[in-house]
Amino acid sequence: MDHVNSRSESYAAAGVDITAGYRAVELMKKHVARTRNEGCLDDVGGFGGCFGLNLAGFEEPVLVSGTDGVGTKLRIAQLLDKHDTIGIDCVAMCVNDVICVGAKPLFFLDYIACGKNYPEKIAELVAGVAEGCVQSGAALIGGETAEHPGMMPHDEYDLAGFTVGVVDKKKVIDNKRMAAGDVVIALPSTGIHSNGFSLCRKVFDIDNNNPELYKPNADLGGKTIAETLLVPTKIYVKPVFALIEAVDVKGISHITGGGFYENIPRSIPDGLGAKIERSAVKVLPIFDLIAKTGNISERDMFNTFNMGVGMSVVVPASDAEKAIDVLKNNGIDAYVIGEIVESENKIEIV
Repeated sequence: MDHVNSRSESYAAAGVDITAGYRAVELMKKHVARTRNEGCLDDVGGFGGCFGLNLAGFEEPVLVSGTDGVGTKLRIAQLLDKHDTIGIDCVAMCVNDVICVGAKPLFFLDYIACGKNYPEKIAELVAGVAEGCVQSGAALIGGETAEHPGMMPHDEYDLAGFTVGVVDKKKVIDNKRMAAGDVVIALPSTGIHSNGFSLCRKVFDIDNNNPELYKPNADLGGKTIAETLLVPTKIYVKPVFALIEAVDVKGISHITGGGFYENIPRSIPDGLGAKIERSAVKVLPIFDLIAKTGNISERDMFNTFNMGVGMSVVVPASDAEKAIDVLKNNGIDAYVIGEIVESENKIEIV
């Protein structure tokens, strides 16, 4: 598109350079193109993202939506001046939610607010979003970048997005068939993912740019705290759908803010509870470091972070071995962490 006639000197003097927006769109197009699938109907840059919905094989299609941001993990990306992975987190936080009810993500849109539009930085952000879309099979069909001069410092930005998925009504995972004796399987996380960063910022004095953030840390295998915190959220879409096709999945929980205590109970019906074996949970070193550095109780850790378990699934005990094999064949080193029991307490970690 030719933007040669679109230039407002007055708007630029007020802090918004619309030509930078056009430049950013041009730079991001190659990333967006990676996500195109059979549902895409137009190119990025229009007024609305269009997606052709193929409902062949669906009896009662149900659209499932999810929206989220990256939160204060953005602070780590900004401190490291590394912006090409944070978009993966944005996509992951949305698509990992909709798969909990069995919906396959169809498309994704992002929203970036920035103090100043630096086109190359915006393109880096979108590159990460595109990578997340590729990993989840969703098309990036649009988005928005907005300059907020005076409301945000020039070098800061915020990132959020949303996804829409689809599932046949009869295949919705709604926990109604869950029963005592079912098994809880852990899908390991890649790290902190995108929750609990306000506590991380306090523990590691991130807002004051603590120099310890950038030093190799023996507890983290020689990696720095900063780079460990920035590791992107795992996207579980493809492994989970391989699992759904192979075994009877009765419940799925995305372990985000609130940790085990808030998220696992969301997939469990009244009268049942998850009995989690604490010794079975493979806690990642970053969580041990957070607890030690911040003198944080284990209860608070499990009520804030994923502790190394990014997602849990509930399957019949008879399917547990097969479920673990399917997940391992799809790159997930899954393992059993507990069982479903008759209880008025939705979760117990013992």
